[in-house]
Amino acid sequence: MSPSTQSRHERKRVRITAKRQFTIPQKFYTQLGFEKEAFCTLGDGMLVIQPAQSVSDGEFSEQILSDLVKEGFTGDALLNEFKKRTRKIRPAVESLLAEAKAVAMGKGEYSTYGDIFGNEA
Repeated sequence: MSPSTQSRHERKRVRITAKRQFTIPQKFYTQLGFEKEAFCTLGDGMLVIQPAQSVSDGEFSEQILSDLVKEGFTGDALLNEFKKRTRKIRPAVESLLAEAKAVAMGKGEYSTYGDIFGNEA
């Protein structure tokens, strides 16, 4: 391995229990930002484990509430519609991540920030 390859790829052997469990080495866990969930991807004879970054509802809540108020929602209807729309955040983000992965692998088309969010500042 060349020095540049060695610095990019660290490898550590871990023990797998009878329940198919193993511990992510602390250095990897911390460095990659793992929290409570991970994505496991199987391909090319490898299992790739990536941190599933949690998306705080707060990041989208203000925009969702603003849109709902502009649409005329109030009271219980506002609360119900807010809950409905916030449940759609995670699947939408996962879809964007899947599309990004396809683009990175040369199997999808590239979209700009403007294509996705429009030209609003």
